[in-house]
Amino acid sequence: MDDTAERAQAARETCPFLTAKQAAFHLGLAYSTLKRLRQAGRGPKCRLHGRTWRYHIDDIEAWSAARARGGDRG
Repeated sequence: MDDTAERAQAARETCPFLTAKQAAFHLGLAYSTLKRLRQAGRGPKCRLHGRTWRYHIDDIEAWSAARARGGDRG
């Protein structure tokens, strides 16, 4: 596991808020893609903590689940 994955895992275990880089990694997106989605108002809910955008893990999961398409869920 690289450092970003380890930090994301530690954040999930200790704090529900991920940085934008951690959130992008968790979603399998490039950081720049997540940033564009945020700027367009189309990404997961996020909060500005100081000068750092933070994403709550529940908001990331809800945003991702809302975009699920196809497949058999039964």
